[in-house]
Order: sequence, then C-alpha cells, then structure tokens
Amino acid sequence: MKRCLNFTTFAAALALSSLLALPALAQTDEVPSVRNFPKTALRGVLVVRAPPEISLNGKPDRLSPGARIRNINNNYVLSGSLLGQELLVNYTRDSSGQVYEVWILNPEEAKEKRAGLNTRNFSFGFESVTAPQDDGKTPYNQLPRYKQ
Repeated sequence: MKRCLNFTTFAAALALSSLLALPALAQTDEVPSVRNFPKTALRGVLVVRAPPEISLNGKPDRLSPGARIRNINNNYVLSGSLLGQELLVNYTRDSSGQVYEVWILNPEEAKEKRAGLNTRNFSFGFESVTAPQDDGKTPYNQLPRYKQ
C-alpha cells in the first residue's frame, strides 16, 4: 500500500482540478454608472474654500465633523484635495444642519433630476406675471391707452 503520491499522480490531480475549477470572482474597478443615493440627498454646486468651510450653491456653509466625501469612483477623498474646485454634488445634512455626506457626480448621475440646486422657498410677484414688453418698434396708434 502506497502512502504518498508520486510526481505524476500529483501533476495529474493538479491538471484535473484546474480544468474543473470555476472562474474566480475577482474584484473589478468598474463602478456602476449610476449610484443609489438616499431620497433625502439634495443637488448642489460645492466649492471647498478652507476646510471645513465650503461654499454650497454660492452660499457659505460648513462640513460637519467626520464629513464623508466620495469621488466619482465612490472612494473617499479628503476635503483638502478639492480646494477651489467647482463640483456638482449630491449631499445630505446632519441633525445640526451641516453638510455630512457628499457624492461627486459623474455625467450620468448629473443628468438625473434632484431637488436642491435651483429651488427657492419664495417667489416675487413680478416673476410670476409676465407683462408685455415694448421693443421700441410699436406704432404710436397701437400703444396702450391710460385713463386720465
């Protein structure tokens, strides 16, 4: 009775196992074209001024302690590496109102509609009603008449 394998038996077993082995699922660097963002995430234009001071949609704001910024590959980046860059982002705020999570958007994500970029909580009366404008070429007899 043989208790050890000779080289030819070992080589045959190795060749057979390599033929039957399933392909390994390796990690890839591919990033999904569109990430899933929280429903509470808002859209904005972020400029890092002097961390943690930022400008969000042209207004001064602040990153919260422990804020997380993700680039288009979904990797974390430090705010200091983004100084002065104007970036289209989705962001969320923490309970104190400071910016907590930031995702820098790729072109496919930027096409999606999201609240926050051009929204206002007010509208002026003159913006909702468009008055007729005179281009300077209206004949005199067609100008509006005013009561005297």
